[in-house]
Amino acid sequence: MSTDTNLPNRRSIRLKNYDYTQEGSYFITLVSQDRLHLFGKIEDGKMILNSVGKIVEEEWKKTLELRSNITLGEYIIMPDHMHMIITIHSQIKSIATEEWIHSNPKSPSHTIGAIIRGFKGASTKKINLFLNSTGELPFAPTSELPFAQKDLPFAPTTEFYKNKIFQRNYYEHIIRDQADYNRIEQYIIDNPINWKRKKG
Repeated sequence: MSTDTNLPNRRSIRLKNYDYTQEGSYFITLVSQDRLHLFGKIEDGKMILNSVGKIVEEEWKKTLELRSNITLGEYIIMPDHMHMIITIHSQIKSIATEEWIHSNPKSPSHTIGAIIRGFKGASTKKINLFLNSTGELPFAPTSELPFAQKDLPFAPTTEFYKNKIFQRNYYEHIIRDQADYNRIEQYIIDNPINWKRKKG
């Protein structure tokens, strides 16, 4: 399993000819755009979510309301990335799905790719609306900021709401068995504790 320092940032590790709609568990990692610390900070080995991180968590939990064929396992939102386990329990068969095969170049709505796209899209839209309406910026202030914004937690751009939140692609790992699942689950749980050591 990859560590945070060597996870691929620009491409998805996908098995050729593997059916990503089939039942099984998947370990997914999403990385923030440009590895910016958008989602919060680590204090005493614990992740403290900021407003943006809380929106990400809220939208991830909403995934269950939209996808009746999945369950969400352990997850962690870190300052510049997110790890999670998704389990697909059954395929959703429908006329619309069969029609997709002949007419739509995108994945069916129940694939891992579609689940991640939906989550990233919903999170980005909500975060952009939030930042645009509140003026809150998710990284270290500059001297050009008005006095009232000097204590903002991160480094701003003039129109941050237009920027991407997540990198386009993501890292994925098909969980092979219970031992693999347990190992990944513990890795996710230990991420905040290991943050300082990995960054040091």
